Amino acid sequence: MFLRNKPDDLQQEILTIVKGSGTSFYWAIRFLPKKKREAMFAVYAFCRYVDDIADGDECSKEKLNQLNQWRIKIDKLYNHDPTDLITHALVEPVKVFKLNKKDFIAIINGMTTDSVERLRISNLVALNKYCDQVACAVGRLSNNIFGIKPEIGRKLAKFLGEALQLTNILRDIYDDAGRDRVYVPKETLNKYGNDKILINEILEHPGLASACNDLAKLNIEKFKQAEAIIKECDPKLIRPAVIMMNIYYHLFILLKRRGWERYKTPVKVSQIYKLWVFMRVLIFKK
Repeated sequence: MFLRNKPDDLQQEILTIVKGSGTSFYWAIRFLPKKKREAMFAVYAFCRYVDDIADGDECSKEKLNQLNQWRIKIDKLYNHDPTDLITHALVEPVKVFKLNKKDFIAIINGMTTDSVERLRISNLVALNKYCDQVACAVGRLSNNIFGIKPEIGRKLAKFLGEALQLTNILRDIYDDAGRDRVYVPKETLNKYGNDKILINEILEHPGLASACNDLAKLNIEKFKQAEAIIKECDPKLIRPAVIMMNIYYHLFILLKRRGWERYKTPVKVSQIYKLWVFMRVLIFKK
């Protein structure tokens, strides 16, 4: 049982979860001091678990039930009664870095949005709320761990979180369609005559590319705002965010070059580029 595991064994299990996901997140935080690195791994493992629930094959009712169980687990964590691998790994980070319970609940709420049978985001207000839950809340937790001043950390979490999530949305249009999800707001689609309901009709409508281009223009502004805030921060504390921003901005540029009409063509950032970003930020930017 994991409850009898030594701390090092617990951390190894968490590390296995993180590395197994193949995420850019691992590149961004692997060089942090041990306590911060372990805290970030624990937060990411939590995110991975609830995201896997939302993306799983179970029916919506079962997904919502499992996510409600995670609300209970987070409640118990903050009542000093962790019940599983992830919440045990979060005990120390919550205490040391003063992680806000509301941010964990926000992430669960975002996964609840993803757990419906058919998802259509209504407008930019709804999209911003969703981005806050699934991305900005993660940024707020992360910035606490990095040691960024709270006021600056909240602003950075907002703009960088929105930029990263909008990039994910633009990258994953075809994959999300396979789960009957459309994150490009109906309001934006309707602007270009795309008032369809069925997923295939939405994807085949010529207005989809124009709607994506609108989101892309918005995303450029989010990246610019995040970059401006990063300049206010201690360079050593902000390195993980800089790595994530650089990798995701490169992905965004690759998506733009591919074109929004070719949404079926996958786009990835190479491992070589990730390594280059890692070395450039870690070694050459003091």
